[in-house]
Amino acid sequence: MGRSAPAELGRPTQTVSAFIRKGITMSVGKKVALGVLIFFVVLLGALVIVVPLLLDVDRYRDRVAARIREVTGKPAAIGHLAIRLFPTVSIRVDDFALGNPAGFPQGYILKVRRISAELDARALWDRQILIKSLDLDQPEVKLLADGRGRWNFENPRKGNALKAAFRKDESAFSLDVIPRVTVSKARLTAANLLPSGRPGPAFFEGQGVTTDLEDVDLDALASPGHSAAVYQADLGHETTAATLLISVAYAAAPPMRPAARGTLRAESLRFGSLQATSVKTRLRLYPGQVFFDDLKFDFYGGRADGDVSFDSGERIPRYAARARLSGVDLARLLEAFPEARGKLTGKMEGDLKVSGELSHSPDPLAGMRGAGQVNIRNGEMPSLQLNKNLMALARVGNFGASTGSPSSFSSMSADFTIADQRITSSKVRVAGNGIDVDGSGSLALAGAGTLDYQGVANIAAGATPLTNLLVNLSGGTFANGKLTFPFNIRGSMQNPQFSLKSGAGGAGQAGKPSPFGATTGVLPAQQSGQTQQKPGDLVQGIVGLFKKKQTPQPQQSAPQPPK
Repeated sequence: MGRSAPAELGRPTQTVSAFIRKGITMSVGKKVALGVLIFFVVLLGALVIVVPLLLDVDRYRDRVAARIREVTGKPAAIGHLAIRLFPTVSIRVDDFALGNPAGFPQGYILKVRRISAELDARALWDRQILIKSLDLDQPEVKLLADGRGRWNFENPRKGNALKAAFRKDESAFSLDVIPRVTVSKARLTAANLLPSGRPGPAFFEGQGVTTDLEDVDLDALASPGHSAAVYQADLGHETTAATLLISVAYAAAPPMRPAARGTLRAESLRFGSLQATSVKTRLRLYPGQVFFDDLKFDFYGGRADGDVSFDSGERIPRYAARARLSGVDLARLLEAFPEARGKLTGKMEGDLKVSGELSHSPDPLAGMRGAGQVNIRNGEMPSLQLNKNLMALARVGNFGASTGSPSSFSSMSADFTIADQRITSSKVRVAGNGIDVDGSGSLALAGAGTLDYQGVANIAAGATPLTNLLVNLSGGTFANGKLTFPFNIRGSMQNPQFSLKSGAGGAGQAGKPSPFGATTGVLPAQQSGQTQQKPGDLVQGIVGLFKKKQTPQPQQSAPQPPK
């Protein structure tokens, strides 16, 4: 036991020493590792700062611009070029502009404040420049089409010209499909060239446009477009709402995969005179074609959804659209058409299908075909006042409603077809202020806008001698407890002309002088030398006949001042 005691006493000392030596060794290892890590961080930071300075890519901007012009056939300008290595390898382009090709007026098709292109770092080791994503900040795009159907964005080279040209380049720059392209706050306009060679008014304009596209094939988008397949039924000689609902031409998507697809949002999009706001849609792009799927937007106080497509493959660009409308403020909508302002108010809902050509004609219906159904509630026709004269007749005999605006109505429904620059309705139904109206006819929007409508108005009434007198004097009919007055609406939207026309009740009195100074019961087709009755004179005469004469009150002499 005596010999083992010193050994036992020395074991703790050896253990402590070994632990201290191990701790010192570990501390030194950590310090070395930390030092190596700091060295690489500093080296990486230096590379991030120094390499872009050593690789002064800005000095190549003129060469890059010349190369773009050689490949695309369009002049290009670059304000500044820079490279960035952190957090990803990318190239930044400031103040980029791409000009119009030959055959178009001087100007640019594209101007971008900043472009950021993220590169594939692995491909760089193989001396390949592949773009992983492209970000365009605040671009401005101006699209132009000439009289031959050629657009300023099309590449004059044939086939896969861009890809072939870049594959021959020593830089090994590839323009294969770009996985992602984003566009922020873009402004887009599209117009046709006038015969003078100058750009005409824009038929399309987009503000605050933001897109997120996938699998973008720039070469396919720059290729000349091909007309889409169009399906159209044979109308024969009869044009109705039913046939036009089938016959309206719609561009069919090509069987090939799209050159790009994604989503689009916009603050506003304007098509001709109409504007949509808060736009959201899915987007498909083909050579010469654009499809807006599941389109949703605000429309003059209401909402709308549908689908829209554009086809630039023809000499004159074409469009096709389907839309469902609800809660649209008709007064605000008609503000877009100067000749129709203030002519009709109310809340509108409906369905429509239209197609046509994008031209710079002053007629909104030029080249348009379509069909649909609309319903308007709680509105007025201030300038027409369809019920004014009829209500005056009704009030004489105490028929129907006796109060309220003569131009107001609770509901209006109509089918319509658009063809030959006119909107034609075969059935128009108006529930007015105590008077119901059924009619049909057509209108044109060109110039002052022409009207050609006919119909009948019905007023509830009893079988009384006064009713028979009104029938004989006004040319109306009485049956089933209702007074019926046939009428015409002609003239223009600026100056509509409402007139009563002869019915069965006045047929036997054709040409007979009226006691009110008008000719009653005369149709224009019956006697060419006589005109239709003037409803205003007729109404005033009837009203005057039954108006109670007021007893004149004796005039009181003014009091004499006291003497």
